[in-house]
Amino acid sequence: MSAAAVKTAMVIPSPRPSGSLADGAVSVLPGLYVPEASQWLSTSAGRIALEGYSWMQAVHWVAGSGLYRPRRHRSHGPRSFGPTTVRVAQALAQLFPCRPGIEYLVRRTGLSERSVEYHLGMLREAGLLAYIVRGTRVRGEAAQASEFARMIPLEFDVALGIRTVLRDDAAPEYTRAVTGIAEAGRELMAKLAKKASRKVRKPRAKSSSKAPARGARRGAEQGVVTAVSDEVRCTPMQVGTSGLSTAGTTSFPPESKLASGEAKSPTPKKSTNQAGGRRELNTVGRRFQLAKELTQELDWLRGCSVARIAWVARGVADAGWTVTDVRGWLHLRGEAARVRRGSGLLAVLLAGAETILDTPAKRADAIEQWRGAQEAARRHRIQQVRARTERFEGDWDAPSSQFVRRQVDEAFTTAFSPKPQTAAPEAEAEAPPVVSGVEGLEDEVVAQARAEARQRLMVGDTSLITVAVDAMGREDAEQLYGPDLVRRALQLASGARSSLMTYGRR
Repeated sequence: MSAAAVKTAMVIPSPRPSGSLADGAVSVLPGLYVPEASQWLSTSAGRIALEGYSWMQAVHWVAGSGLYRPRRHRSHGPRSFGPTTVRVAQALAQLFPCRPGIEYLVRRTGLSERSVEYHLGMLREAGLLAYIVRGTRVRGEAAQASEFARMIPLEFDVALGIRTVLRDDAAPEYTRAVTGIAEAGRELMAKLAKKASRKVRKPRAKSSSKAPARGARRGAEQGVVTAVSDEVRCTPMQVGTSGLSTAGTTSFPPESKLASGEAKSPTPKKSTNQAGGRRELNTVGRRFQLAKELTQELDWLRGCSVARIAWVARGVADAGWTVTDVRGWLHLRGEAARVRRGSGLLAVLLAGAETILDTPAKRADAIEQWRGAQEAARRHRIQQVRARTERFEGDWDAPSSQFVRRQVDEAFTTAFSPKPQTAAPEAEAEAPPVVSGVEGLEDEVVAQARAEARQRLMVGDTSLITVAVDAMGREDAEQLYGPDLVRRALQLASGARSSLMTYGRR
């Protein structure tokens, strides 16, 4: 006789009346907890569940008995083995082999990753799951999911009086097979069978009513898992309940009517008013669309009310004009340089436009003329920028003052114009300049100084003459350089200090 059978024979519950799941169970088994070292298949004291149905019976028994309390062994996580843990177990009962990934359970249950890990740990601590292969998470490699064995705790067999036997003495203890059940546990097993056949769903949002429903109060007092059947649903807007929901079903016509074409197909057809997935605009919609485009294209319509512009442009919008057609018409009509009220000016410019350009050909001709004018204006701007650039990049800019410019022109004309050649006798030589009042200077030195001063004056350098005027005085400087050169030098020097004249290299 196996050790499990001996233990079962020693602890057999006495017959008890029908009641809650916890009646009589807690007195026989004070607690339910499997340590981490015993959460493997080789070290587990329970037996393998042959199918998901019998395993869900054990899950509902643990949920209703209250033998397992998570907060006895940890200070965080869920406080009890409740409906959420049962929903996770339902997802595991449908897997064969039971190798769920955390991401899979998150998608199926709608819980967070941490919550799924908590409830898996609770199922292992309650003896309902045992590791076959534990998952691994190696950096740089794909995570491997854990493979579990669905186990039925030994406490479940003891509480319900289930008799098991080990058919092969060489086989491990978790392969025990059920041979019978005590009479005291048959009624409880029948209740667990009903719960295992139903599906626990995700709880709905709380209603706005402050007073809880009578059924909700009864479920809270009993402390059992609330199960919702897939077949039976409450039907709203009716007096009683029905086994079939009329709100969730769709009635289909017979095939004879579908074949003859008398009935419509349940699949909705695409609306003919939609073009490219967008709804076709009506008359008012086209007016507002054209008004919005005009406020975006025309600078003098920025800030105007779209509704007012739509009312002003209602004539051309109803005629099918686009914003390009309006731009072409405004080019022919002429635009004002200064605008005080954009909507009023647009109303004046669009007066009679739809009657003059009443055909698409006329509007296309106006658009071509507008685009040609735009291209000509663009080329003109390019030429202006090019001319301005060439002027500023030159070596010298003409002064802005007309008086100074005239004097500069006269100076350049005198300096660069060819001198008339007069026939003179070969024997007669050029008379040297007469310099009086300057002692110690020969005629050749004076002529060389005047030639050098004239050359510097031609390029705008007046420093040689102005220094002489400051040092010697104007009378002595005129005797040395001549009155004409001194006068021109002083004029250019005074013009250089003015903001209206610029000369020299940039």
